Amino acid sequence: MRKKAPHRSRSDQRRVLLKIDGQAVPVTVRINPRARRLIVKVHPSTGEVSVVASSRRALEHALEFARTEKDWIAGRLADVPPPVMLGLGACIPFRGEEHVIRQGGSGGKPVWIEREEDVAIIRVSGRSEHAGRRVLDFLKREARRKLEMRVMEYAGALGVSPRRITVRDTASRWGSCSSSRSLSFSWRLILAPPFVLDYVVAHEVAHLRELNHSPRFWRLVEALVPDLRRAQNWLARKGTELYRYAPRIERN
Repeated sequence: MRKKAPHRSRSDQRRVLLKIDGQAVPVTVRINPRARRLIVKVHPSTGEVSVVASSRRALEHALEFARTEKDWIAGRLADVPPPVMLGLGACIPFRGEEHVIRQGGSGGKPVWIEREEDVAIIRVSGRSEHAGRRVLDFLKREARRKLEMRVMEYAGALGVSPRRITVRDTASRWGSCSSSRSLSFSWRLILAPPFVLDYVVAHEVAHLRELNHSPRFWRLVEALVPDLRRAQNWLARKGTELYRYAPRIERN
């Protein structure tokens, strides 16, 4: 839920391959004029490797810097949990509860939820090779439905209205509010417990009244979701884990 970042053109970043432990590892070299030094990052859940430089002139230097940090990068990559691809047999969280994806019968809905004793199941009909796409489509539909419902509820409580609501696979923020009153959210919030989704929506809807993080803004958020610390702590501890599921694939 960071402030909306300035638009970056493709010329502001480069994708290169760096050989680490005999493997070609993609590295994204990005430009951030506010960076005071070269920074190497490894996403703790996706393993995405990035290097931040302050200018285009520093791009080559940034890549050389990454090469000197190969051992550190290898160590961080070794700690990254394996990604979870959507498909039959996979276990994924849905609204904070673990669900196993299993084959369903034909003739019904493409995807539905059911329980067998203490096991929560996402059933998928059709051919097994289509299961992943069907589950992803289901998750995104559910995310949009829940997010739009909560937006309208909280917006009504504050007497505001968004111009537009979009649901995307964002890389660095759970939600955002633009100066044009457009709200954007990550579909991955449907994987988190409901109180987390509610907090993110409340946060962005409150920005429709206060496009800042002033005490007045936080009072608005707390009026909508009184236990906001619980959600903030959950996102700080577990938020990055949500990127393991149906990992985002960067394309040049």
